[in-house]
Amino acid sequence: MWKRIDHQPKIKAGDGPQAGRFKALGSAREPAVPLPLELSGFRSFSVFKDISHHIKEVGPQLVKKVNAIFQLDITKDGKTILQWTIDLKNGSGDMYLGSARLPADTVFTIPEPVFMELVLGKMNPQKAFLAGKFKVSGKVLLGQKLERVFKDWAKL
Repeated sequence: MWKRIDHQPKIKAGDGPQAGRFKALGSAREPAVPLPLELSGFRSFSVFKDISHHIKEVGPQLVKKVNAIFQLDITKDGKTILQWTIDLKNGSGDMYLGSARLPADTVFTIPEPVFMELVLGKMNPQKAFLAGKFKVSGKVLLGQKLERVFKDWAKL
């Protein structure tokens, strides 16, 4: 028969981490993308802040309907300038600046002018996606649920 051999020492009561042996980790809320000094210079920043307030008000209902995490990478000249996460899967919903803390279900990479047209209802999201105006990775069909969130916000 097989014989089990444990190579790890047994842990006894009172054995624990000794002071100074472990390094403290930084905050998990630091964004992956360095933040520009003046965020208010981007038109999309004020829109995101407004949508964030909307999510705080109706978040629990949105979590029940949507059940997904979206990451939006807003680009300018091919470089990411803003990164926002809309978490409508956990708790009462949240929207924050930076990359998703948990794996995002869908990631959108959108140039800022295209994002503004989409959010303001001047451009059809499906037609824009098919025309290659923005990129989507992950669960593409969840984008329709995010579109409803933006439309509900626009009605306010």
